[in-house]
Amino acid sequence: MGRLTQGSAGVLALAVLTGCAGSEKPEGQATPSAAPPAASVHVLPADKAGNVPTDQTVLVAARGGTLRSVTVTGKAGTLTGELSADGTQWRSERYATPGASYTVTALVANPVGQTTRTTTTFSTVKADSTFGIEYIAPHKDDTGLTVGVGMPIMITFDKDITDRVSVERNLVVKTSKPVEGAWHWFDDRHVDFRPKKYWPAHTRVRLEARLAGVRGGEGMYGKRDHVLDFKIGREQITSGSTQNHVLKVKRDGRLVREMPMSAGQGGAWKYYTTSGIHLAMSREPVTIMTSPGIGPGQSGYYRLTVYNTVRISNSGEYVHSAPWSVGSQGRANVSHGCVNVSPSNAAWFIKNTLIGDPIIITGSPRRLEPTNGWGHWQEDWKQWLQWSSVKSGITESL
Repeated sequence: MGRLTQGSAGVLALAVLTGCAGSEKPEGQATPSAAPPAASVHVLPADKAGNVPTDQTVLVAARGGTLRSVTVTGKAGTLTGELSADGTQWRSERYATPGASYTVTALVANPVGQTTRTTTTFSTVKADSTFGIEYIAPHKDDTGLTVGVGMPIMITFDKDITDRVSVERNLVVKTSKPVEGAWHWFDDRHVDFRPKKYWPAHTRVRLEARLAGVRGGEGMYGKRDHVLDFKIGREQITSGSTQNHVLKVKRDGRLVREMPMSAGQGGAWKYYTTSGIHLAMSREPVTIMTSPGIGPGQSGYYRLTVYNTVRISNSGEYVHSAPWSVGSQGRANVSHGCVNVSPSNAAWFIKNTLIGDPIIITGSPRRLEPTNGWGHWQEDWKQWLQWSSVKSGITESL
């Protein structure tokens, strides 16, 4: 057998190594993988959808990736939204405008950063009519924006609201301290909010009436949003009895003043002062008072100029200065239904009262009706909730 020369051995070694390279993977070397597919998105409402309800949520969902950006724009404005924590879903937060067209633009990225842009459009149902807020309280001119602990939020609409649930859900109350409260419909145009208990003293309150695009009835939608900011002052509660003839004023739980008083003399039902939780409705330096239901020339008719008056109902009841009854104040009821106090006490009371301060009268057989002025606190919580479409809840944080 012949021997291999040194050159021949080198050729053989090279041949063996070459053969191994074609049949084995070097240790630690990864097999190249295919690139991941491009991500995509799914959008609701569907592309080119028409007559979309204004309250339908715009939903953008990523498939095989995460959302980098989402915009929903149109001539009527931009719809804001919220992205989920994992970046795979986006939902609109507000109602769309009726009769408007919107463009949805979404940018999505797959796991290796490859991006895909998707654009869709939709249009909303047209409005036959619109509604808005005619009056809202507290009001800077009528009540001031620092009010008492009993003050309700009161809204009057300019059209009858038949979709109360939709409207009420978009009346958002925010506070600096958590408060349980609820809205209450008195009729199709009036809805008021109050807490379950009095507002905490010194609470900041904001009402966000997010009514733009909100359905108020068949074919009727809200015109625009409204925002109201106000503050609750110190806690001042006045209480008095028609039987012991004294008004006591407590501020933040401390007695700050006692005032002898004279209440309604009774006899005729209209001459009783109403019992119940009244609220200070107005402060009037001068008020002209006339006899209820009695005209000039008739027996019992009067027309008086009265000073330093605080209105507590719509049936003509005030806490006011009555120099003519000072002798009876603290011992007898001689008025036609008002709460009489001395001139000095009336001057102090009007100066130290905020609109919305509770004024509680007891001892009379005539009860204050919940709709007589601001008799909101005459209904217990269960009664109040009977006229709420959404029921109670804790206010959002301000």
